[in-house]
Amino acid sequence: MARWCYRHRLVVLVLWVGALFGLGAAGTSAGTDYSNVFSLPDTDSKQAYDLMTKAFPQSSGDTDTVVWRSSGDAGAVTDTAVRSRIEPALEEIAGIRGVGEVVGPYDTKNAAQISRDGRTAFAQITFTDQANEVSKDLVQKVVDTAQGAERDGLQVELGGQAITRIQEPPTGVSEVVGIAAAAVVLFLAFGSLFAMLLPIVVAITGVGSGMMATMLLSHVTNVPEVAPLLGSLIGLGVGIDYALFIVTRHRRGIQRGLEPEESAVRALNTSGRAVLFAGGTVCIALAGMLVMNLRFLDGVVIATSLTVVLSVLAAVTLLPALLGLLGPRVLSRKQRRKLASAGPDPAEASGPAARWSAYVQERPRSIAAMALVVMAVLALPVLSLRLGATDQGNNQESTTTRQAYDLLAEGFGPGFNGPLQVVVPGGADTTELVRTIRATDDVAQAAAAPPAGGITVIQVVPKTSPQSVGTDRLIDRLRDDVIPEAGVEAHVGGVTAVFKDFASVTGDRLPYFVGAIIGLGFLLLLIAFRSLVVPLTAALMNLIAAAASFGVLVAVFQWGWGTEFLGIGKEGPITAFLPVIMLSLLFGLSMDYQVFLVSRMHEEWVHTGDNARAVRVGLAETSRVINCAALIMICVFSAFVLSGDMEGAMAGIGLAAAVALDAFILRTALVPAAMHLLGRSNWWLPGWLEERLPHLAVEPAEPPAESPTGPDKDTGPNKDTGPVKTAEPVSTAEPEKSGTGGATVVHGFLRTVDGDPLAGASVTLVSRGGRQLDRVTSIADGSYIVSVPAPGAYTLAVTARGLASRAHHVTVGGGPLVYDVELTDDGAGLVN
Repeated sequence: MARWCYRHRLVVLVLWVGALFGLGAAGTSAGTDYSNVFSLPDTDSKQAYDLMTKAFPQSSGDTDTVVWRSSGDAGAVTDTAVRSRIEPALEEIAGIRGVGEVVGPYDTKNAAQISRDGRTAFAQITFTDQANEVSKDLVQKVVDTAQGAERDGLQVELGGQAITRIQEPPTGVSEVVGIAAAAVVLFLAFGSLFAMLLPIVVAITGVGSGMMATMLLSHVTNVPEVAPLLGSLIGLGVGIDYALFIVTRHRRGIQRGLEPEESAVRALNTSGRAVLFAGGTVCIALAGMLVMNLRFLDGVVIATSLTVVLSVLAAVTLLPALLGLLGPRVLSRKQRRKLASAGPDPAEASGPAARWSAYVQERPRSIAAMALVVMAVLALPVLSLRLGATDQGNNQESTTTRQAYDLLAEGFGPGFNGPLQVVVPGGADTTELVRTIRATDDVAQAAAAPPAGGITVIQVVPKTSPQSVGTDRLIDRLRDDVIPEAGVEAHVGGVTAVFKDFASVTGDRLPYFVGAIIGLGFLLLLIAFRSLVVPLTAALMNLIAAAASFGVLVAVFQWGWGTEFLGIGKEGPITAFLPVIMLSLLFGLSMDYQVFLVSRMHEEWVHTGDNARAVRVGLAETSRVINCAALIMICVFSAFVLSGDMEGAMAGIGLAAAVALDAFILRTALVPAAMHLLGRSNWWLPGWLEERLPHLAVEPAEPPAESPTGPDKDTGPNKDTGPVKTAEPVSTAEPEKSGTGGATVVHGFLRTVDGDPLAGASVTLVSRGGRQLDRVTSIADGSYIVSVPAPGAYTLAVTARGLASRAHHVTVGGGPLVYDVELTDDGAGLVN
């Protein structure tokens, strides 16, 4: 498929552009029909909601609030000076097209809309449409008209769902900022404008088509408003990262001598397979949210999974087409000139990543201890985690919705913004129940509305705010003590009670969800790496990363550390559904990095049987791209602080912290240090389990090497084959085996034309399929020894600074092969 997409690139581009514009036109035409379904079956608040729906059918429009407060010499809100300014404004608002009704406080039957001190009052505005369908122009006109009544000593603010629409930043601000930051990271990593654009174009295509498809799906199933935001958040992150892995592999192939088409095909056939595996893992992790059996999360699963699927599809089809358009221009001009003048790059890892890997190998105990201490300290705040819901009291102080919320709390009490409804069915006498509720601690007001349809609703205003622990305790007290003692059937409902039940159910089911995704990850890694210790280590690391990232989340959003600096409003409880979403995404992303890191280690282990070398080489060759990918995700996720949505900001900061801790501390420090300490036991698997496990290779197996015609045959000079054409797969496939006999070695001496030993030269053994099997550096006397997995035909490449890189075919029989090499400025000449 990769070769077809590469050769038919124009067809692929036309198909993708057509699909993107087609979905966009359909989505724009159909609009959105998002719905937040927080109700839960078999909960007290759900029963109260169902009874109220029967007795008091809700109006079709959204109801918002205009709040005003007089101060100083302005007098009470009932004074003529205030009424003369407020009443004309309310009448003008009532006449605006799109406004259905305005209920003010100056009618005697609405006297309760004026505070006891006479300084605060509110009016209710009912629009003809739901909040998400009310145009921003209409909302802005209502706000301007109401606030036009302000003067010295008279403050007017507005609150409600429709009002929040004019406070939202322009659509796509967070996405644009995240993409811009990712572009900077990509340009620094690649040094090429075209290479930088490739992951961004692929990610935008995948996310754009995912968003349009989600808009259409909102008409046939319940999709919450936060789902598209979370979908774009995870879609941008994985879309850019997946394309980054493939483009990095493709560029490396060209730099090591492959033709652009062959390099693209090999990149898709190796890293592309890893992307499919990783994308499938993320989708499975997201589907794990269905274990929670919460209707609200079903739409989140649909939106995020669909976006991930389309991002993966773009990476494995659109990306090879774009690579075909660019050809060698995927490298910078400087890199192309270097390739033409100096030849292909050696397969030797060097630089800071290699030095860090060697440092970890030398000091695994101290590094593991420091990493554990850091993660433990960051995880401490999670002990005070409290689930709940955000409201307009968490908005920034400068917003009119936050000020309206504060004015109502100041004038009518903190609990006025989150009243409770005690619903009594069957026409029972509620006089005694109302009296008992009023006498209950933490209750500010309680009043029964006239019965309707045999159902009575008692409005209860707590003394504490909706997000307070005291309000949660009051709900429990009403349900467990007050209502049973009154001897009547009653149910406690209201938005605050619904959110409390939602948080309780989420907390009760969370252990099952965590067990499901951890068990799934263990099984996948067990099959992929044929080891019990590797998946156990990964499961433990995922739990550590989750605890530390939630600790950061609690410190920022619940304790309020840094909220002013980030500009995200007032602290409060962590949104109840966020742990489920974060754990799903964290599990999927952690699996990506774990597979990418450990698969290279596993490949080296399979070919050498040396755990220390396997861990060192795997970390040296993968840490740079893992850290680059993580840095991009951190940029994308952090930018969602600008989304104007508290849940989006929580998810962005939480995931950014999780990715940073996972990539920079766990995968590049704690995991390799632990694997050095565990030694060969990393790869232990009982024989009986090995026989029963299915075989799963993240990347394809190499074709078998050619068998020799006889043991130790043709060990003389071999024809020079020119530059080595190798790539560096991330694979769990077994080594190719052919002929008879087991593993052996090729060894000998490297010398200059003057006969001096050549130290520090790189010797690489490569399979006929292009797999790097072993790589060593010659020592002081010029000697080297490379491991050979089985008899067969191989390529031996020798590179040294200042000398041309050349390669030879060698055929290894049943025993060691002696192969001395003399290096000259013109290439490699065989001595033996």
